[in-house]
This record gives sequence, C-alpha cells and structure tokens, in this order.
Amino acid sequence: MKRMRRSLFRRPGRVPGTPVFIGEQRAPTAKITAFRYDEDTCEERRLESLAECREYAARGGVVWLNIDGLHDIALIEELGRIFSLHTLVLEDIADTTQRPKAEEYGDYLYIVLKMFSQGSPEADIFSEQVSLVLADNLLISFQEREGDVFQDVRERLRQGKGRIRKKKSDYLAYCLIDAIVDQYYVILENLEDRLDPLEDSLIENPRPEELQFIQHLKREIISLRHSLWPVRELVLKLDRDESSLIEHDTRPFLRDVYDHIIMGIEMLEGFQDLIAGMRDTYLSSLSNRMNNIMRVLTIIATIFIPLTFIAGIYGMNFQFMPELAWRYGYPAVWVLMVGVFVGMIIYFKRKHWL
Repeated sequence: MKRMRRSLFRRPGRVPGTPVFIGEQRAPTAKITAFRYDEDTCEERRLESLAECREYAARGGVVWLNIDGLHDIALIEELGRIFSLHTLVLEDIADTTQRPKAEEYGDYLYIVLKMFSQGSPEADIFSEQVSLVLADNLLISFQEREGDVFQDVRERLRQGKGRIRKKKSDYLAYCLIDAIVDQYYVILENLEDRLDPLEDSLIENPRPEELQFIQHLKREIISLRHSLWPVRELVLKLDRDESSLIEHDTRPFLRDVYDHIIMGIEMLEGFQDLIAGMRDTYLSSLSNRMNNIMRVLTIIATIFIPLTFIAGIYGMNFQFMPELAWRYGYPAVWVLMVGVFVGMIIYFKRKHWL
C-alpha cells in the first residue's frame, strides 16, 4: 500500500472551504451514473450533464447518483450548488487524505471512508476514498475511479432482491458501507493466507527477503488498522445519533456492521501480534543458525589445536630428537593424532556439543 507523499497534504494559508483536489488522478474524465427506484420500478442510466442530475433527483423515488473521478473540481462545485452542499463538505470530497468520519449538516449527512481492493491475493492492497452524501430519498457517492465493490448492491436494485427497493436512501447508504466492510474481510483473509506459510518458512530457512516481506505486510496491516478503527466510530455515530435521516428499522443493520468491524479489528490486532512474533522468530532463527555455524567452526578449531601442537613439535627439525631416528616414529605420530581426534569427537558427543 503506497504512502501518501507529504506534498499531497493541505498547504498552509489556504482559505477553509476551498475545494482543491489532493491525490492522484485515477480517472481520465468524471463519470456520472444514476439509479432511481421505488418498490415497483428501477431505472438506471448514465447522466451526461449536471442539469440532468437536478432533473433526475426531482422525479421522485429514491435516487442514487454516483460520481467517478474527484479531480474535476468544477463538477464538484456545481453539484454543491445544485444540492446546497457546504463548502467544507466539497473540500473534504476533493481531499483524498480524509480520515473516515460522519458529520451532520442539517438536512443531510456527510460520510467518508476508505475502500480497499486487491487484484490478486498476493498483490498490493489498493486504497481509495469514498464519500457519501445522504439526504432524504437521495444518496450521492463520490469515488476516485471507476470500479468498486458495489456490484452486488446494483444487482439487488436491478432485480429487486431483498428489502433494498422497499427502503429509503438510508438503507442504501447502509448497503454501501456494508459492502465496503465486507471487502475488508476479503483483504484480511488474503493476508491470513500469506502469513500462514511464511511462519513455517521462517523457522526452516530464514532469508533476508522474508524480513523485507514481513515489513511490507506490517505496513499494510497498520494502514488497514488506521482505516478500520475510524469506521467503527463512524458506524457507532450513525447508529446512536438521533438523526431523522436514519430510520429506526435501519439501525439494527448498522449495529450488525459495527459487530463485523469489531471482529475485523480483532483480526488485525492478531495479525500485528503475529507479525511481531514472526520478526522475533526470524531474528531467533538467524541467531540460532549463526550459533550453529560458530559451534561447528569452534569444534573444528578445538580439534586442530592439539593436532597443530603435535605437528609443530615434530616440525622443529632439531638434530637430537629421539623419535626422528625411530623406525616407527612417523606412524606412531599418526596414531597419536588420530587417537586425539577420535577421543575429542567422543568427548564432544558425550557433552552433546555435536
């Protein structure tokens, strides 16, 4: 997961409430799609202009407008004028470094949270900001790019499955939040699948690249935790605040999402402990491996010390050394040296040093 560069953050001296895009442009052009539905019908279409947004929202029923692409500040400002959004909300929508939160602005709620995706279980985790503006019978969602985790929600709208078309926009907002939280579990399961074989590998054959991989996973887990903890507060606020925009029937579903978030946080904390343990395991395995190497080298050096001593004595070439003239002197020295070698090996084995 990429870290946000310091240059992307708010610059001092800017007037509060001034929308400025902060982030990476992830869509070539902004795209507006819309759903309008009630219990009996569902209409889906691509909107080509902001004037259509105003007209579409005035037709009745529940309307969901989705905007892909946050770099188009003019479009965001115009939407703000059409739907009377606060300038601070427009600023937060364009700033992709926002912390997940929920704020009430009179007749609408502003919700922002992080959505994660992963191309494959082994790929890096991709993060983007999703902003929701919840009003009576209206939900506007803002995403950094096209492509999200809301396909199941769209299918339920098209086919009229479940209670989604019988409910108002607050239930739709719950469905989108629930889809994002469910995606967290997909990411967590992929992390778990990557951690399990790594632990065995660290014990059997620790390698430097595995330590780098551990540090990479640690950063991803920390980033996930920083995003998941505020979502817990966000959902709790939506459930407990006495906002007229959240119906009583929707609150139990929010509490269910809250329970899922708590379970996800517990999984992340377990992963953090596991990562810390893996790092200690790596260092311990590396230390044990080095100790084994040093033990072997020490034993070899210890064995050759007396052998070197014997060889040194008979390599001094003094004229009057009794063994030099002895017929069996050479094989006797060999027997002595082999005997010393075997004796030391037996001694080391009895001491369990070998």
